[in-house]
Amino acid sequence: MAASDDFADDVTTKVASSARVKTLGVALVVIEGESRGARVELGTGVARVGTAEGCDLRITDRTASRVHCEIRVQKSVVTIRDLGSTNGTFVEGLRIVEAEVPAGSVLHVGATAIRVEVDARPQFMEISSRDSFGELVGSSFEMRRLYSVLERVAKSDTTVLVQGETGTGKDVLARSLHAESARAKGPFVPVDCGAVPEHLFESELFGHQKGAFTGALADRKGVFEEAEGGTLFLDEVGELPLPLQAKLLRALETKSVRRVGSNVARPVDVRIIAATNRGLSRCVNDGTFREDLYYRFAVVEVVLPPLRARPEDIPLLAAHFFKMVGGKGELPASYSTHLQQKSYAGNVRELKNVIERDVLLGGVSPSTEKKAIPSLPPAAEELAPLHLPLKEARQAWTESFELIYVRAMLKRSKGNVTRAAELAGVSRRFLQRMAARLGIRASDVGATPEDLEGDE
Repeated sequence: MAASDDFADDVTTKVASSARVKTLGVALVVIEGESRGARVELGTGVARVGTAEGCDLRITDRTASRVHCEIRVQKSVVTIRDLGSTNGTFVEGLRIVEAEVPAGSVLHVGATAIRVEVDARPQFMEISSRDSFGELVGSSFEMRRLYSVLERVAKSDTTVLVQGETGTGKDVLARSLHAESARAKGPFVPVDCGAVPEHLFESELFGHQKGAFTGALADRKGVFEEAEGGTLFLDEVGELPLPLQAKLLRALETKSVRRVGSNVARPVDVRIIAATNRGLSRCVNDGTFREDLYYRFAVVEVVLPPLRARPEDIPLLAAHFFKMVGGKGELPASYSTHLQQKSYAGNVRELKNVIERDVLLGGVSPSTEKKAIPSLPPAAEELAPLHLPLKEARQAWTESFELIYVRAMLKRSKGNVTRAAELAGVSRRFLQRMAARLGIRASDVGATPEDLEGDE
């Protein structure tokens, strides 16, 4: 929805590390259904609707899904997105997957009707003023809003769930968050949950005792213990089988692990960052991911935008990757423009690969020469009519140049007007008229009056 000018995108206040932008004040009000009268304001810019306990607007409705839909406010736009619900999300009778809606719209979630109310008074959203956060690079609105959240959670031990498409940089965000945290001096231990065989997963996470199973020849720490005092990054948690989800949930709740083959629980001090390219709310709805584990991860949930949502960041990213892969000099502006005209299904990772390939195969030549600033002749400032306003000075300078130029051409050709015109690249008649306008006399340049003045 497009709002009034009162909700312009302009930054209204700027401080050392953040800025504030105007955004809509939005509330969701249940007007039909068992939860009629329930209300929630989108103070954080996003709210989820469903029957699950962790939803921002929790409704009682057997025909609604646990995490049914999401309402998001971005500056002057309200967007509703279905989260893989069983019965769908409807706006004004139309089933939607994702849509921008105007103020006063009514959405139907199962048998529940919810009105989107917009307050006339604007809210203010904080965004960061920086153009990078650790290894993350980008100065677009989407990225600066993300940095603002990361800046606030970095110093805490809060569990963070990072969602985003493949190649958006979820692992980069996790490393950057660790580096900015109080645990930066501790270990950062990444685990790709989708790459660990199911029968080894428990041992990988929690460790094992010698003799616990065939091949367990010695005691072994799991990644929880390896990450003691630091950060454990669980990548692709959406790939976890349900039986393992229950064991992981128990470890998160008790902050302790029990090695395979041991009866003793060991306390662990780790900060958890989880990531997935699958919508976990959809997985909750279809029963492939535990709801309680989802909310254990999503204490703070952030979404890395795809590259197509922030094309203005491509030149900055391109310059960053160009230096990273060993490029010399500066990246040509024409090459950055070319990159912006392409689409990247693989997001930031694909962009990096394109630049690395082009550098290695000579597809991009760095611009190492700096443009020389032309030097002025010693007498230039004396000749320029600096006492006049710009417009009048430009006109006087042009007339002086034309007079000097035409006289020089005529003298070089020894008064031969035809030859002078050829040297100047103009017609004979044009040169004759210019000489007359400038008041050049034939005797001054060695020409005959008839030759210089021409036929009238």
